[in-house]
Amino acid sequence: MNVAIHTATGKYNWTASIGKMTALALLLLIVFLMDVAFGSVSIPLRNVLDIMLSGKAENPAWLYIIKEIRIPKAITAVIAGCALPVSGLQMQTLFRNPLASPSILGISAGAGLGVALVMLSAGSVTTIYAISELGISGTWLLLLAGSLGAAAIMLLILGISVRIRDNVIMLVVGVMIGNITLSIISIWQYFSSPEQVKDYLIWTFGSLGGVTGSQLYLLATVVAVGLLIAFASSKVLDTLLLGEQYARSMGLTINNARLLIIGSTSLLAGSVTAFCGPISFIGIAVPHLARSLFNTSDHRVLTPACCLMGTSLMLICDIASQLPGSNSVLPINVITSLIGSPIVIWIIMSRNNLKNSFR
Repeated sequence: MNVAIHTATGKYNWTASIGKMTALALLLLIVFLMDVAFGSVSIPLRNVLDIMLSGKAENPAWLYIIKEIRIPKAITAVIAGCALPVSGLQMQTLFRNPLASPSILGISAGAGLGVALVMLSAGSVTTIYAISELGISGTWLLLLAGSLGAAAIMLLILGISVRIRDNVIMLVVGVMIGNITLSIISIWQYFSSPEQVKDYLIWTFGSLGGVTGSQLYLLATVVAVGLLIAFASSKVLDTLLLGEQYARSMGLTINNARLLIIGSTSLLAGSVTAFCGPISFIGIAVPHLARSLFNTSDHRVLTPACCLMGTSLMLICDIASQLPGSNSVLPINVITSLIGSPIVIWIIMSRNNLKNSFR
C-alpha cells in the first residue's frame, strides 16, 4: 500500500515528523550562522553575532562584509534551497518519475535559453552590465525571460508525456530536449561577441553572491508566490500520485492541476536559474532524502521537509565552495554536483523500491 494512503487514513506518525522538522530547523540555523561566519576574511564568531543581532561593529569593514555580502548570499542560498527541491518534488509527482527534476528534464536549460535571449541578443544594450544598470527593470527582464523559458520547455515535455506513458522513455525525451536547448544556446554563443559570451559563461557556473538589493527582494517575492502555490497544491499532488483515473474519480480537473503545478514550478525553477545560474542535483536529491527521512509520500509533510533540507544542503554547499583560507570561490554548481550525485546514487542503491513511491 502506498505510504500516501497510510497518511490519508491517519496512520502516519505526525509527532515524529514534528520532532524531525524541529531538528532540521535547528540544523538550518546552525549552518546559516556558519555560512555567514566563514569566508576569505576571518571574523570572530562573537563579532559576527553582534553584527547580526545589533547591526553594529567595531570594524566598519566587517560590518560591510557581513551585511552587504555574506548575509545576502546566505539568504539567497535559503531561497534557492527552498525553490529547487520543491520544484523537483512537484515534477516527480506530476510525471510520476523518481528522476525528474528541473535540471534533468531540461527545465533549467529552458530558463537558460530565456536568459540567453536577453544576454546574448545583438547590441550592447542587452549585455549583463547594461541590465544591471537598468535596476529593477533589468531584473524583471531576466526574471521574466527565465520563467517563460522554463515554462515553455515544461509545457513541451508535458505535451509529449500525454502520448508517452513510460517514465523511463519520458526521462530520455526530457534529456534530449534539454540537449537540444543547450545546442541552440551554443550556436547563439558562437555568433555572439566575446564580451557577451564571457558574461553568459560566468552565469552558467552558478553563483549565490550576485543577488543583492532589489534583486534579492524580487527573487524572494517570486519564490514565495511559487511556494504558496505549492503548499496550496499539496492535496492535488497527493491525488495525482494515486493515478489520473483516481484523480478524475475524485473530481479533480487534471488540466487545471497541471497548469497550476507548471506555474509554480516555472516560478520556482525559472527565477532561481535566472538570478543564480543553473544549479543541478538539488532538485532531484532533496525530495528523495525527504521521503527517506520522513517515510511518507504526503506532500503536506514533504513540501516543508524539502524546504528545510534543501536550505541546509545549499548552505553547506556554499560553505564548501568558499575554500577556507583562500580568496577563491568555486562555482556553486560544481559543489552541488559533487555532493548531489553521490546522494542520488546512494538513494537508488539503498531503496530498491524507489518506484513504489510513485504508484
